[in-house]
Amino acid sequence: MSVARDLRTLLRLRNFRRLLTVRLLSQSADGVYQVALASYVVFSPEKQTSAAAIASAMAVLLLPYSLIGPFAGVLLDRWPRRQVFLYGNLLRAALACSTALLILASVPDWLFYASALCVTAVNRFVLAGLSAALPRVVDTDRLVVANSLSPTAGTLAATAGGGLAFVVRLVADESDAAVVLLGAMLYLLSALASLSLSRTLLGPDIDGSPMRLRAALAVTARGLVAGLRHLAQRSHAAKALAAMTVIRFCYGALTVMVLMLCRYAWSATESDGLALLGLAVAVSGAGFFTAAVLTPWAVGRLGRYGWIVGCAGAAAVLVPALGLSFAPVPMLIAAFVLGVVTQGSKIATDTVVQTSVDDSFRGRVFSLYDVLFNVAFVSAAGVAALMLPPDGRSVTVVVVVAVLYATVAVTMFRWRRTDAHR
Repeated sequence: MSVARDLRTLLRLRNFRRLLTVRLLSQSADGVYQVALASYVVFSPEKQTSAAAIASAMAVLLLPYSLIGPFAGVLLDRWPRRQVFLYGNLLRAALACSTALLILASVPDWLFYASALCVTAVNRFVLAGLSAALPRVVDTDRLVVANSLSPTAGTLAATAGGGLAFVVRLVADESDAAVVLLGAMLYLLSALASLSLSRTLLGPDIDGSPMRLRAALAVTARGLVAGLRHLAQRSHAAKALAAMTVIRFCYGALTVMVLMLCRYAWSATESDGLALLGLAVAVSGAGFFTAAVLTPWAVGRLGRYGWIVGCAGAAAVLVPALGLSFAPVPMLIAAFVLGVVTQGSKIATDTVVQTSVDDSFRGRVFSLYDVLFNVAFVSAAGVAALMLPPDGRSVTVVVVVAVLYATVAVTMFRWRRTDAHR
């Protein structure tokens, strides 16, 4: 089987394995940290969480990156990406330790959010850099398979990290601080793993001497405009990003709904609710893995646009069919479906962007990609907060999401017909 052969070939590439190790350790730490935050913000017994509170927390943690993202892109196109992984993960390890101390000190929420904000801010650089660096360690012919394996493996690592966080929290007498410290240790290991890569291997290609930080920031506006113009000239990448943004919006709305269902509708205690959320995350992770296996084959048969059409169309049908019961088992099946749909679409979109965008612009475009993800997710959380009742059961949210998925499927189908080579 060609996919299995390509996977074996990829794993034999030393530098690909090393970059993958950095990703796995970094994203497993992300999973640990996110579970700690969810536990502290949403499932603490003393907090009466609402959909609006969840949306507010997401806004505090994610919306500022609409400003940071473009700066990250410009810097990623000037800084050695290996150094971004090294110093970024070292900084996150230190910041995570600070977050643990703040939890133990029971500080006001705004101070806790400020610390968490800093950790996630650095995450924007690391994740965008990982995507931008991938074509430097993999040939173009196997880029689709690499995009199936690498980001999906990272997502699975985050899921495994979340599972490990649940175990540590149970052993440590439900201590969120202990979980955060585990995340700090994994960030440190990711930083050390990045040292196995050459400082110049991952790019970017720069004409002349590297630009200093002050000079890079001074030209951020011009660099961002150039990146946007470059993206505008790459219609295939722009169209794929537009579709992926809507799919991410749908995922965000359903995420808030599942959080509220786990917290209030499906469980009598906070611990039970957190366990159900962990199960939903695990099932969705299984969907991500399935997408990694299916996507190279599906893209070969349907094309990149065609696979996005199939993913969005399947979600448009299955989300209302499974979700309108608001029962745990059908919703868990829906979580699996959404894992396949979201990750399958993302793999196809990543490949379109990587193959359509020049290397010198890749960091900026992937940072803009990241910004679109954050804005879509937070916007969805805000919209869901307006629609969701206290227990999370909302027919309106399910129907609106299904309509959006159907719109993406129809629109991408039309674009696919106009782009015959896709």
